[in-house]
Amino acid sequence: MPKRFIKKYMPDPHTIREHKSLQMFGSLLHDPNLWHLNRRSVAKAFAVGLFFMMMPVPFQMALAAGAAIIIRSNLPISVILVWISNPITMPPMFYFAYRFGAWILQTPEAEFAFEPTMDWLLNGMTAIWFPFLFGCLLLGTIFSVLGYITIRLLWRLSIVKRINLRKNSRSS
Repeated sequence: MPKRFIKKYMPDPHTIREHKSLQMFGSLLHDPNLWHLNRRSVAKAFAVGLFFMMMPVPFQMALAAGAAIIIRSNLPISVILVWISNPITMPPMFYFAYRFGAWILQTPEAEFAFEPTMDWLLNGMTAIWFPFLFGCLLLGTIFSVLGYITIRLLWRLSIVKRINLRKNSRSS
Protein backbone atom coordinates (compact mmCIF):
# COMPACT_ATOMS: atom_id res chain seq x y z
CA MET A 1 0.00 0.00 0.00
CA PRO A 2 1.35 3.48 -0.76
CA LYS A 3 0.80 4.59 2.83
CA ARG A 4 3.17 1.96 4.21
CA PHE A 5 5.77 2.68 1.53
CA ILE A 6 5.66 6.42 2.16
CA LYS A 7 5.69 6.03 5.96
CA LYS A 8 8.83 3.91 5.69
CA TYR A 9 10.79 6.82 4.20
CA MET A 10 8.97 9.73 5.87
CA PRO A 11 11.03 11.86 8.27
CA ASP A 12 9.83 12.36 11.82
CA PRO A 13 7.37 15.31 12.19
CA HIS A 14 9.31 16.62 15.19
CA THR A 15 12.51 16.78 13.13
CA ILE A 16 10.74 18.72 10.39
CA ARG A 17 9.12 21.13 12.86
CA GLU A 18 12.56 21.93 14.22
CA HIS A 19 14.13 22.57 10.79
CA LYS A 20 15.56 26.09 10.69
CA SER A 21 14.03 27.04 7.33
CA LEU A 22 10.52 26.14 8.55
CA GLN A 23 10.67 28.00 11.87
CA MET A 24 8.89 30.98 10.30
CA PHE A 25 5.66 28.96 10.28
CA GLY A 26 5.73 28.51 14.07
CA SER A 27 2.62 26.91 15.56
CA LEU A 28 1.06 26.37 12.12
CA LEU A 29 3.25 23.27 11.86
CA HIS A 30 1.31 21.63 14.70
CA ASP A 31 -1.78 21.05 12.55
CA PRO A 32 -2.13 17.24 12.42
CA ASN A 33 -3.50 17.38 8.87
CA LEU A 34 -0.03 18.38 7.64
CA TRP A 35 1.31 14.99 8.70
CA HIS A 36 -1.52 12.64 7.64
CA LEU A 37 -0.94 10.10 4.93
CA ASN A 38 -4.13 9.63 2.97
CA ARG A 39 -4.79 9.84 -0.73
CA ARG A 40 -6.15 13.40 -0.64
CA SER A 41 -3.30 14.79 1.44
CA VAL A 42 -0.56 13.03 -0.53
CA ALA A 43 -2.13 13.94 -3.90
CA LYS A 44 -2.35 17.60 -2.87
CA ALA A 45 1.26 17.42 -1.65
CA PHE A 46 2.38 16.15 -5.05
CA ALA A 47 0.49 18.99 -6.71
CA VAL A 48 2.18 21.58 -4.47
CA GLY A 49 5.67 20.08 -4.69
CA LEU A 50 5.63 19.59 -8.45
CA PHE A 51 4.32 23.10 -9.02
CA PHE A 52 7.00 24.80 -6.94
CA MET A 53 9.67 22.51 -8.38
CA MET A 54 9.28 24.39 -11.67
CA MET A 55 9.30 27.90 -10.20
CA PRO A 56 12.62 29.70 -10.79
CA VAL A 57 12.59 31.49 -7.44
CA PRO A 58 14.72 31.25 -4.33
CA PHE A 59 13.26 29.61 -1.25
CA GLN A 60 11.16 27.07 -3.15
CA MET A 61 10.98 24.90 -0.02
CA ALA A 62 9.49 27.72 2.06
CA LEU A 63 6.96 28.53 -0.66
CA ALA A 64 5.96 24.87 -0.94
CA ALA A 65 5.66 24.62 2.85
CA GLY A 66 3.47 27.73 2.94
CA ALA A 67 1.22 26.38 0.19
CA ALA A 68 1.04 22.99 1.93
CA ILE A 69 -0.06 24.70 5.14
CA ILE A 70 -2.69 26.77 3.32
CA ILE A 71 -4.26 23.84 1.47
CA ARG A 72 -3.55 21.38 4.31
CA SER A 73 -1.57 18.87 2.30
CA ASN A 74 1.19 16.61 3.56
CA LEU A 75 4.02 18.99 4.41
CA PRO A 76 7.06 16.67 4.16
CA ILE A 77 6.08 15.37 0.73
CA SER A 78 5.39 18.88 -0.57
CA VAL A 79 8.83 20.06 0.53
CA ILE A 80 10.74 16.94 -0.57
CA LEU A 81 9.35 17.07 -4.12
CA VAL A 82 10.80 20.55 -4.57
CA TRP A 83 14.25 18.95 -4.33
CA ILE A 84 13.76 17.45 -7.79
CA SER A 85 14.98 20.80 -9.05
CA ASN A 86 18.52 21.12 -7.79
CA PRO A 87 21.70 22.64 -9.24
CA ILE A 88 22.20 19.56 -11.42
CA THR A 89 18.66 19.28 -12.80
CA MET A 90 17.79 22.98 -13.03
CA PRO A 91 19.66 23.83 -16.26
CA PRO A 92 17.94 21.18 -18.41
CA MET A 93 14.57 21.74 -16.72
CA PHE A 94 14.66 25.48 -17.19
CA TYR A 95 16.01 25.24 -20.73
CA PHE A 96 13.11 22.95 -21.56
CA ALA A 97 10.72 25.40 -19.85
CA TYR A 98 12.09 28.22 -22.02
CA ARG A 99 11.75 26.16 -25.21
CA PHE A 100 8.26 25.05 -24.22
CA GLY A 101 7.21 28.62 -23.43
CA ALA A 102 8.61 29.89 -26.73
CA TRP A 103 6.81 27.10 -28.60
CA ILE A 104 3.47 27.77 -26.88
CA LEU A 105 3.78 31.53 -27.44
CA GLN A 106 4.99 30.91 -31.00
CA THR A 107 7.92 33.26 -30.54
CA PRO A 108 11.24 32.59 -32.19
CA GLU A 109 13.82 31.20 -29.84
CA ALA A 110 16.43 33.81 -29.05
CA GLU A 111 20.07 32.91 -29.43
CA PHE A 112 21.82 33.29 -26.13
CA ALA A 113 24.91 32.01 -24.39
CA PHE A 114 24.32 31.46 -20.71
CA GLU A 115 26.93 32.78 -18.33
CA PRO A 116 26.59 32.22 -14.58
CA THR A 117 27.12 35.90 -13.78
CA MET A 118 24.92 38.58 -12.32
CA ASP A 119 25.50 40.71 -15.43
CA TRP A 120 24.01 38.00 -17.64
CA LEU A 121 21.03 37.57 -15.32
CA LEU A 122 20.34 41.29 -15.45
CA ASN A 123 21.00 41.87 -19.16
CA GLY A 124 20.88 38.52 -20.98
CA MET A 125 17.66 37.42 -19.36
CA THR A 126 15.76 40.33 -20.92
CA ALA A 127 15.61 38.52 -24.26
CA ILE A 128 14.09 35.33 -22.88
CA TRP A 129 12.29 36.22 -19.64
CA PHE A 130 8.68 36.05 -20.85
CA PRO A 131 8.78 32.67 -22.66
CA PHE A 132 10.93 31.29 -19.83
CA LEU A 133 8.61 32.34 -17.00
CA PHE A 134 5.51 31.42 -18.99
CA GLY A 135 6.97 27.98 -19.71
CA CYS A 136 7.86 27.48 -16.04
CA LEU A 137 4.38 28.48 -14.90
CA LEU A 138 2.65 26.34 -17.52
CA LEU A 139 4.85 23.28 -16.91
CA GLY A 140 4.46 23.70 -13.15
CA THR A 141 0.70 23.70 -13.59
CA ILE A 142 0.75 20.70 -15.93
CA PHE A 143 3.05 18.68 -13.64
CA SER A 144 0.93 19.67 -10.66
CA VAL A 145 -2.32 18.47 -12.22
CA LEU A 146 -0.74 15.30 -13.61
CA GLY A 147 0.88 14.52 -10.26
CA TYR A 148 -2.40 15.01 -8.41
CA ILE A 149 -4.36 12.79 -10.79
CA THR A 150 -1.64 10.12 -10.96
CA ILE A 151 -1.34 9.81 -7.18
CA ARG A 152 -5.12 9.63 -6.74
CA LEU A 153 -5.34 6.89 -9.40
CA LEU A 154 -2.37 4.88 -8.12
CA TRP A 155 -3.64 5.06 -4.56
CA ARG A 156 -7.11 3.96 -5.63
CA LEU A 157 -5.70 1.11 -7.72
CA SER A 158 -3.65 -0.15 -4.79
CA ILE A 159 -6.72 -0.10 -2.54
CA VAL A 160 -8.82 -1.96 -5.13
CA LYS A 161 -6.02 -4.51 -5.55
CA ARG A 162 -5.77 -5.04 -1.79
CA ILE A 163 -9.56 -5.47 -1.51
CA ASN A 164 -9.56 -8.00 -4.35
CA LEU A 165 -6.69 -9.93 -2.74
CA ARG A 166 -8.61 -9.99 0.53
CA LYS A 167 -11.77 -11.23 -1.24
CA ASN A 168 -9.81 -13.93 -3.06
CA SER A 169 -8.12 -15.12 0.14
CA ARG A 170 -11.50 -15.39 1.91
CA SER A 171 -13.08 -17.39 -0.90
CA SER A 172 -10.17 -19.87 -1.03
